Amino acid sequence: QVQLVESGGGSVQAGGSLTLSCVVSGSTFSILGMAWFRQTPGKRREWVASISRSGEGKYYADWVRGRFTISRDDAQETVWLLMNNLEADDTALYFCNTRDEGFSWGQGTQVTVSS
Repeated sequence: QVQLVESGGGSVQAGGSLTLSCVVSGSTFSILGMAWFRQTPGKRREWVASISRSGEGKYYADWVRGRFTISRDDAQETVWLLMNNLEADDTALYFCNTRDEGFSWGQGTQVTVSS
């Protein structure tokens, strides 16, 4: 059974940085295109960023505006999201999954940005 375990969230002030991690177990990580999503109460989960199987293709939601960087390490079966210049609107519960949301969702990791 595939497990997604997110970590690295926390509380920061606007302008600060966080690096989120997602460890994937129970699947062949190297063949997976991975993505980060986020959700706030009362809203639908939204896509944040994706990375291709090779790691060469990286794609971001327009609102990211160059502030976030997605990366992966197949040996560690981990995908990261480096978030810089955080804004209050980035406050959300962050999740990882495949781009087509193919696995059951993990618990997520909470990011809280105070202005």
